[in-house]
Amino acid sequence: MKEFLEQHRLVLAEAAVVERLRRNEKVELDPELVHAPLINFDAGKKALRSIYREYLDIAEAYDRPLLLSTPTWRANKERVLASEHHQNINAEAVKFLRSLVEDEARNVPVKIGGLIGCKNDCYLPGEALSLSEAKEFHEWQINQLASEGVDFLIAVTLPSVEEAAGIAVAMEATGLPYIISFVMGSDGKVLDGTEIKAAFEYVDTKTVKNPLGYFVNCSFPSFLKTESLSANAIDRLIGIQANASSLSHAELDGSEDLKSESVSEWGSLLLQLNSSFGLKILGGCCGTDGRHLKYLTENISA
Repeated sequence: MKEFLEQHRLVLAEAAVVERLRRNEKVELDPELVHAPLINFDAGKKALRSIYREYLDIAEAYDRPLLLSTPTWRANKERVLASEHHQNINAEAVKFLRSLVEDEARNVPVKIGGLIGCKNDCYLPGEALSLSEAKEFHEWQINQLASEGVDFLIAVTLPSVEEAAGIAVAMEATGLPYIISFVMGSDGKVLDGTEIKAAFEYVDTKTVKNPLGYFVNCSFPSFLKTESLSANAIDRLIGIQANASSLSHAELDGSEDLKSESVSEWGSLLLQLNSSFGLKILGGCCGTDGRHLKYLTENISA
């Protein structure tokens, strides 16, 4: 994965998946596992394939490598056991995504990430786990994903440095490359109040085989205060999956209407991070879709 990143100036990450499914009247998200169970139903598989294929086709059309993540954001052990779904749903999700990627011959590399999220609300750091609790809680799902041969592991929407560190320890034990992604507020800090550079340093000190790098996700790109980051922090920050809206998380949470700034404003901010700071992996989160990835690919040279 490290060599893969070094070979490319821009690597696309997927844009929104869950938020697009929430607005699809033909499918219903599971109260426990959100979108993971869709792989077991025809309408659900069709909806998932449509979104993933859109991102795959954009990467292919513009000759850009792509990172895709399994639809397993909420498929942790506690939720899986509380649901009516098969306990191997994480492994099945990996197989689903791999078969989709390998269904057609492609000229661009595509890497599959095993995706997890925090245990509780991603906007409420007070509900986060301690390091030891997080390691024990998340390792069941992490091991399921790793056992199916994903290319890397990724934990997203993390509002707390402590829970992130516990996840990192559990991911490190698999031997796979892994990425830790924080939710950041408009003040440029992780939602638990930790400075971004301090968050990276803390997780790095708790692991021997450090994360491949760090992401910020579920945050508007302007929330990232690059002027306050050290050179080392800039080096450790390898990707961003940005919200389409500059509204705060409190304003966005539970909103029935889709909120977004213009695609060009969103995209120009991300491309500035790429050109000025070498941020290689660019993608979208809430409110984004294929238009956002197309903007990045069409305007990277400019």
